Amino acid sequence: MGIAYLEASAQRVVARMPVEGNTQPAGLLHGGASCVLAESVGSVAANLHGQPDRFAVGIDINATHHRGVREGHVTATATPAHQGQTFATYDVIITGDDGRKVCTARITCYLRAAAARTS
Repeated sequence: MGIAYLEASAQRVVARMPVEGNTQPAGLLHGGASCVLAESVGSVAANLHGQPDRFAVGIDINATHHRGVREGHVTATATPAHQGQTFATYDVIITGDDGRKVCTARITCYLRAAAARTS
């Protein structure tokens, strides 16, 4: 996918991904690639929020694709909609190199107890 993280905290995660190599047959950025990027930044943010006692497991994602992109990069920014002890939800805005909105997504993660990781 070529995702590169630019900023990471529980309050804001920013990552960039190339369009090239992540397109559908018509040459546009694949909607699934946008979802992978959105889930990646949202999950990182949720994991940072849950540390050190909890780790994030994605349980829901939805995305609205606003326009197509054929070249360059897209940048995703995740910010919290809700940060609880059991669930964390992030709003993700994906923009093109021109700053125009490409996709809006929302990801919810379940924050599992760290001890559950071994079972």
